[in-house]
Amino acid sequence: MKLKYIIFFIVFLITIQISSQEKLYVSFSIPNNLKENANAVVRSSELNITLNAIDDMTVYEKRIITILNKEGNSSLDAFVHYDNNVKIKTLEVLVFNQHGAVIKKIKKNDFKDVSAVDGGTLYSDSRVKYLEYTPISYPYTVEFVCEINTKNTAFIQSFTPVNDYFLSVEESTYTINFPNDITIRTKEKNFDGHDLAKEALQNKISYSIKNMEAFKPEAYSPGLVDIAPKVLVSSNKFALEGVKTEVNDWADFGKWMYQDLIKDTHDLPASTVSIIQNLVKDETNDIDKARKIYQYVQDKTRYISVQVGIGGWKPFNVSEVDKLGYGDCKALTNYTMALLNAAGIPSNYTVVYAGDSQRNLENDFAAMQGNHVILNIPIENQEDVWLECTNQKLPFGFIGDFTDDRDVLVITPEGGKIQHTKKYGIEESSQFINGTYTVTNDGLIDVKVTVNSKGIQYDNKYWLETETERDLDTHYKKRWNYVNGMRINTMKINNNKLKNEFVEDVSFLAPSYSKVVGNRMLLTVNALNRNTDVPDRYRDRKLPLKIKRGFKDVDEVEIKLPPDFTIESRPDNVSIENKFGSYRAEFVVKDESTLLYKREWIINDGEYPKEDYESYREFYKEVNKYDNSKIALIKNQE
Repeated sequence: MKLKYIIFFIVFLITIQISSQEKLYVSFSIPNNLKENANAVVRSSELNITLNAIDDMTVYEKRIITILNKEGNSSLDAFVHYDNNVKIKTLEVLVFNQHGAVIKKIKKNDFKDVSAVDGGTLYSDSRVKYLEYTPISYPYTVEFVCEINTKNTAFIQSFTPVNDYFLSVEESTYTINFPNDITIRTKEKNFDGHDLAKEALQNKISYSIKNMEAFKPEAYSPGLVDIAPKVLVSSNKFALEGVKTEVNDWADFGKWMYQDLIKDTHDLPASTVSIIQNLVKDETNDIDKARKIYQYVQDKTRYISVQVGIGGWKPFNVSEVDKLGYGDCKALTNYTMALLNAAGIPSNYTVVYAGDSQRNLENDFAAMQGNHVILNIPIENQEDVWLECTNQKLPFGFIGDFTDDRDVLVITPEGGKIQHTKKYGIEESSQFINGTYTVTNDGLIDVKVTVNSKGIQYDNKYWLETETERDLDTHYKKRWNYVNGMRINTMKINNNKLKNEFVEDVSFLAPSYSKVVGNRMLLTVNALNRNTDVPDRYRDRKLPLKIKRGFKDVDEVEIKLPPDFTIESRPDNVSIENKFGSYRAEFVVKDESTLLYKREWIINDGEYPKEDYESYREFYKEVNKYDNSKIALIKNQE
């Protein structure tokens, strides 16, 4: 009798386990709170990393994800990078319909297999396999299983339960196993309000988290990387491209990178050394020499993209780049560094997280970080110069919003150090408008304007230099889209790369700009720099307010009034000042037929609590209102 009950109990437990597992494949079992704001739900994610030795790592991943709608397809992430040092042991996918029935099986050989590079032969062994699947209906569920073995142990994957907006997580686990002679360091970030479980044993560290609701993006907020939970993981001993090392801090890390990854790639041909020395022989200072060399690189080379995770961190020999004329960010930065060295100018290879998010490297956690490389030139008693070596259009020493204002790793022969890149302050990120326009009796305006932009505002416009006349026409009509029926007469552009100033001279006509009703005309004074943006409204904002970059706009426009009209009423002068910035508008009557409009708008960068967002939004609404201020003109009596 006892045996009967024991068998029944075992069968019962197995049934529960099977039932629990099957729930992961059916969409109706997803908790309602995980569906809110979600396009996809990670039902279960298991990442198991085993460091077998300093140069031997196995990574096993099994992820079950339900895609709720078309927008959720981008969260599928069913791909794997590989090269000569990364071998794929297992790669397969099962696709389930919303009821949990298998509708497709995809094996390793069914995955698309393509080069991870957009052109060139420097990275011929760098490839990626990815799932190409077109769903027949939503929701559907995918089980992705992948196991790789690699000799490169420098890149230990972090525990990142959520890597995208509109993605929720039912359960995610992470385990790293390691031998006695290796020390694993971890850094936990952004887990406040989340139930993180951790187990740390002698040779194993595990994390797990459940029921993470989706993050919904909000305007003027920190990036996802700054708010999403994450555990950084690093080993004190690792190997990269056959080079073994041990590092404990950024100084060690930088010394290893310079000595083992960079130094032996500087095999610049003697003929090129001679070309460079001859190129700069008449220049008297290092800045002017470096400027000429930077232009040489821009004229000679082109950038090719290598997808993240491929190509390693070791740049190719500069002789190869010199011969072929192309490379990725590592290759082109290293090449520029070698050319500067040929002219006797020291410079430093620099690792950065590039992108608009202004993401910092973790200054207290030495590990493989960053997604891009730039060049640092230290200048005695001056600000360091930073060079973006992948862009053929940027001026010397200008990095724009791609790598500005963030902590980076500068690699010197003596070791690595964390430095901060150039921040473009409010006064630097300026736009000055000087213009005139004449108003005719029937409401037409004839406009002539000069726009001078610097700093980040230069970054927003310098690319216009190479646009066609037709594209420029389209651009200006879009910029001044509140001016109906405009006809552009002239467009002249001057990109001053020495001063990093972008100057636009434009003239246009706009019939019926002002409304004439009876014997009165209403004229919206601000025709050239009207704010039309009002930040989105949130009834229940979740995230802090972050203004990444400040700016300053200064406008001075002379208005010739129509000859048959005089001013009946005009707006009062305006002055607003708060912690977010300031706004001033002044209407000066020079004489009966001339009005001078002065405007200054400043936005301060900074971070504020979420409660301040509505006040910031109100500030924008006020600017929008005053930018639409009108003067009333009345027709002269005959």
